[in-house]
Amino acid sequence: MSILTKILAKKHAEVEELDAAVLRSAAKDSPSPRDFLALLQQRRIGQQPGLIAELKRASPSKGLLAPNLDLLDAAEIYAANGAAAISVLTDRTFFQGSLETLRKLRYEHQIELPLLRKDFIIDETQLYEARVNGADAALLIAAALTDDLYLRDLHALALELGLTPLVEIHNRSEVDRVLTIPGLKMVGINNRNLDTFNVSLETTEALRPLIPAGIAVVAESGIFHAADVRRLEQCGIDAVLVGEALVTTPDIAGRVRELSGYETEGVTL
Repeated sequence: MSILTKILAKKHAEVEELDAAVLRSAAKDSPSPRDFLALLQQRRIGQQPGLIAELKRASPSKGLLAPNLDLLDAAEIYAANGAAAISVLTDRTFFQGSLETLRKLRYEHQIELPLLRKDFIIDETQLYEARVNGADAALLIAAALTDDLYLRDLHALALELGLTPLVEIHNRSEVDRVLTIPGLKMVGINNRNLDTFNVSLETTEALRPLIPAGIAVVAESGIFHAADVRRLEQCGIDAVLVGEALVTTPDIAGRVRELSGYETEGVTL
């Protein structure tokens, strides 16, 4: 059984425990999400891709990454050093994340950066849950949503709720699938092969030309240094999503400045 299959089995069990009616009602009364894409573009430094800085303590492929990291403190460091947005892993079992982190960032810390809920969303109830807990955007993984009609339905619901869907793809066939989604705004190219878990920036280089102008493109996985960002910038991407390189470094602030472009642009902090 693949890791993705295990994750989805667990996610189906979690969804069954959610109260769809309560979450749907609560979503109507929740504050409107902010425009994730607009804010992401506004906070880009020069022509450099915007940095979506990720909060996570573990991953299925690497195990524990930063088990003792204070995620709320890390988010403040991200915001102070050039990140354009924050991705919050909310899966508890495989990533040691939580919706509580997302909720606290939006409603208690009132962080100014737009927030992406990164999880394995397979049901509309999870989108209501994202809205209730303060997300501005939500991840939809094409590999986890093999029914094209249902993927389009979830995308449409996210837009209806004011959330910006980030639709993640890994290969050419998934590009073809997601380009049929009405109103597609943002595509994430994950450089990690879900079968082997190998990572290569060549994935973005190969797939980026297939995505039409007018759709924002985010490169994900395998990004550790400024040289990686410069390489991907040549592809014409709009943002990079980085997690492991940030949560494992002893100098989070310095790494954020490096990857966001603060250092190269000479921005005064």
